[in-house]
Amino acid sequence: MADQVAAMCDQLIKAVNVMMDAETSQIYRLEALKFCEEFKETNSLCVPCGLQLADKAQPAVIRHFGLQILEHVIKFQWNNMQQQEKVQLKECAMQLLSNGTHSILEEESHIKDVLSRITVEMIKREWPQHWPDMLKEMEALTGQGEAQTELVMLILLRLAEDVITFQTLPTQRRRDIQQTLTQNMESIFSFMMAILQLNVEDYRKLKESPGHELQVRKAHCRVAVATLNTLAGYIDWVSLVHITSGNCHLLEILCLLLSEPELQLEAAECLLIAISRKVSHRVNTFLCVYTCRAVEVVERRYIFLKRLCQVLCALGGQLCSLVGSDVEVEVPANLSKYTEALLAFTTHSSQFLKSSTLATWGALFRHETLSKDAVVVEMAVKYLRACMTNLVKAGFPSRDDNPSCEYSRVDFDSDEDFNSFFNSFRAQQGEVVRSACRIVPLEAFQIAAEWLQYQIASPIDIGDTTSKTAEGLCSLLSPSVVQWDAVTVFMECMVAHIFKRVKPMELLQAVLNYETKDPLILSCVLTNVSALFPFVIHRPHFLTQLFKAITFDIGQDNKVPRTRAVKNVRRHACSSIIKICRDYPQFILVNPCFDMFYNHVKKLFSSDTTLTHMEKCSLMEALVLISNHFKDFAKQKAFLDELMASVVAEWTSDEMRHVLWDPALFLSFVGADQVVTEQSTEKDTAGLNRGRLSFCLYAMLGVVKRARWPADLEEAKAGGFVVGYTPAGAPIYRNPCTAQFLVLLPNLLALIRTHNSLFVPENMARLSETFSRAHEVMDHLLDIYDSPVYRTNLERMQGFFTTLYDNCFHVLGNAGLSLQQEFYTIERLAEEIAGSAFVSLDHVVRVFLRQLVLSCPQEYYDSLLCPLLGPLFTYMQQVRISIHPIHQVTQEMLEEQLVRLLTRESQINAVYKHFFFFAQNIYMSLLTLSFTSLSWKDTSNCHRTASMVCWTLLRQVVGGNLLPEAVTWFYTSVLRGLQVHGQHEVCNSTLSQLAMLIYENLRPRYMELRAVMTQIPNISVEGLDQYDRRLMDPNAQKVGDKKRKDQFKKLIAGTVGKALCQQFRKEVHIRNLPSLFKKPKSDKDLQNSGEPLGLAALFVPGE
Repeated sequence: MADQVAAMCDQLIKAVNVMMDAETSQIYRLEALKFCEEFKETNSLCVPCGLQLADKAQPAVIRHFGLQILEHVIKFQWNNMQQQEKVQLKECAMQLLSNGTHSILEEESHIKDVLSRITVEMIKREWPQHWPDMLKEMEALTGQGEAQTELVMLILLRLAEDVITFQTLPTQRRRDIQQTLTQNMESIFSFMMAILQLNVEDYRKLKESPGHELQVRKAHCRVAVATLNTLAGYIDWVSLVHITSGNCHLLEILCLLLSEPELQLEAAECLLIAISRKVSHRVNTFLCVYTCRAVEVVERRYIFLKRLCQVLCALGGQLCSLVGSDVEVEVPANLSKYTEALLAFTTHSSQFLKSSTLATWGALFRHETLSKDAVVVEMAVKYLRACMTNLVKAGFPSRDDNPSCEYSRVDFDSDEDFNSFFNSFRAQQGEVVRSACRIVPLEAFQIAAEWLQYQIASPIDIGDTTSKTAEGLCSLLSPSVVQWDAVTVFMECMVAHIFKRVKPMELLQAVLNYETKDPLILSCVLTNVSALFPFVIHRPHFLTQLFKAITFDIGQDNKVPRTRAVKNVRRHACSSIIKICRDYPQFILVNPCFDMFYNHVKKLFSSDTTLTHMEKCSLMEALVLISNHFKDFAKQKAFLDELMASVVAEWTSDEMRHVLWDPALFLSFVGADQVVTEQSTEKDTAGLNRGRLSFCLYAMLGVVKRARWPADLEEAKAGGFVVGYTPAGAPIYRNPCTAQFLVLLPNLLALIRTHNSLFVPENMARLSETFSRAHEVMDHLLDIYDSPVYRTNLERMQGFFTTLYDNCFHVLGNAGLSLQQEFYTIERLAEEIAGSAFVSLDHVVRVFLRQLVLSCPQEYYDSLLCPLLGPLFTYMQQVRISIHPIHQVTQEMLEEQLVRLLTRESQINAVYKHFFFFAQNIYMSLLTLSFTSLSWKDTSNCHRTASMVCWTLLRQVVGGNLLPEAVTWFYTSVLRGLQVHGQHEVCNSTLSQLAMLIYENLRPRYMELRAVMTQIPNISVEGLDQYDRRLMDPNAQKVGDKKRKDQFKKLIAGTVGKALCQQFRKEVHIRNLPSLFKKPKSDKDLQNSGEPLGLAALFVPGE
């Protein structure tokens, strides 16, 4: 046999070398791999060959393969081995631990790892019942040297991970091992603490020793590291008694180890886990003394700093939860030292470390007790001053202009990653700044005012990254821009807390007087003006500055498109005007402010040809918002009529009617049937026509979305807005823009109908070669921020069609919300919408559908919603069925779009709340669609539909006469959902609950459900009979809800499909051993024993 083993080992060594040789061809490597795998699965010489290959005289790669063979035998053949074979293999494994490795510093880490795996696999199968002395044997191993001690620590760590963390064992085995560990935890912890202290002491003694003693010191260090890692695996779950015993001796040791460079990272990891648990507040006292110092960016040291920062933050969480709680903990005396340590991390060069402290600062500043403490109040001011640096966007990994850059290169892969992180970081900072401003509002204003005044007085510094469009302009990374950007964020966060305390007129005047031609900086200035709006009303001339910003340009050639920065300034100014008209209309309405405002708008409309359609419509929106506060229906209607006169005339003209009702004329009007070159110098008439259409729709949308009646009922009645009351007593309002909308509606519906007809082959053929892809999805290119926004003719046409179509539906959707009764009482509205918006169900905009359903009064469900939703639901089912024969990738894309249409915008959830008002055919369509969607490849849809929709719908009809086929289909749809999504715990829970509800409510009347259950793989028929008996027999013993759910879940467990990553994995079977902790039942009959129980004495008077 020895010869056979030797020969087989030679073949295995050759095969392993072939697999690991980089020069081997793929064919030979696969052949070698197949040979090795077949050997492990079928050969009877696995154990002797594995042991021979694992000999430490062999190369590491061969040894590793030999140990893998032994691991495979234990995992997959252990249950079939004889007891003597198991004992022999266990003894051999212990021998490998004892003398089968090189010294601790020489041995490869992957060899140590596989040795620990082998031992743990045996422990999981035999301990404690068949291997009671395992812990003693492990302790004895540690006496043989550092290498064995490290292996023992690895074994204990892996055992805890498999049993507690990953729970990779059957329930009974896991319970046996966990309870045995818990029973022996005091000795285990004492053992690990002794190992740690011994090796740390020896390490420190030899720390300065030269020569060969250096290797000994490293060996002790390696053992200490392994022990700390093992402790980290236990601290998370053991009883707190073991962590805090000996007056928190363990935590004290861990804190002292923070000063040891080679051990500090692992010590910090242990501390973090310990403090994250509910450790007694007494423990926190001595942990606050450790602060962070700036260091060079050495990765291990930097990771340690991250862990130490997390420790401090966890301490802050403990502090906030304990102070002011029932535990009656006083504010600690060393709070100042703690906050200084936290501030040290907040002012560190690493942006990641700064961000890690934000949650703790926020908790301190919001805490009812701590926020009033003098230390925290003082620290709030220091934190706000630190924000003057932290809010500045600096530290891009590709640059070297800031100390943060070096740390960013460790934390982020690219500038894009950093940019995404910093945007989130700044938003979080804003929340904390707001909290700090509530504590120290006056100091916050002083800091903001000084900072803003400094920026106003400072000359513009464009830095070395100048704009690509004009000489002397800044880019996004220019020093002045990043500083202005930071102070703007600070101002926005601070201003809300100073309204009643400060009147910053001097600061406001300085901002209003500031002039710049740099678009990026001007945008920041406008944001500061917006932040100071409550004070702006005392300076009416601020409107002039906003109007100047609306027409802002940098004076370049009109033929060159505006840069994105310039567009943003103009858009920003428009948004600011809308904001002030929305929030402070009473100020604008005061004469002569309103007249000046209205005249300025009319002047811009008539004289400035550079205003875009969106800018014009923004100003119109602002005027509509002001008119809402006329509180006079006739006056507001007359104003809107005047404002929209040109739009109504344009939209209802004969020319526009012909264009909007005829697809061929429409395509010609917008230029989609013309061949155009990029170099063409001819006048773009079609472009002007597209602009006319866009302006009309933007204006319609602005008026319909913004025009409203007074919120106060009495004011609405006095102003003539109330025209009656519903049977329930709710007022019926009229909107001043209704008359205009009714005039515009026919052509709006005609445009939607025409646009839907553009996709038919006849009209697709009319598109010119230039615009043949006009209806395709636009390519979203990343434009450089300050470069001119050039777009091709095709891109402009794509953008026009997309925006035009979306705006049509936005107008229609907002009409229901804004006009309410006046919209839903339009004659033949359902027919008109069905004949336009629903002509092509492929292109229904989901936002419109959602608004239509949510705002529809209940009395119009039959006349409007039923005629529209019935065909839509039927169509959705047909789409789902028709996509099956399509190519798989296309099918998945279509399924995803269908799921989005149904669920992402909550259409179903909006509809099902009113389901009982719908006609039966619509109701059944919705029911069928909901149950069908359970098995779509969308887990969030499955969870939402199973938990909120399916049973809510089905419950209404379970009392009726459902066909047995329908009941079977509903139930199998749920089981099909379990097959697709059952591996996800959340979906499994909701689907199992839904299946149980259906089964328990319908099983008594439908025997077919039992037939479905019997088809479930591996179902226990006996268990099913028992469940049915309890369900059907009113006299049967009932069980609790939890037990009933568990029993049902066990019955249908065979339907749960495996995740893709688990489908081809070989199963590992671990047998249960005789239970250790089963309590024997008492044979003694206490009731008939005749012995006194002592209960009577409890009721004796005077006792």
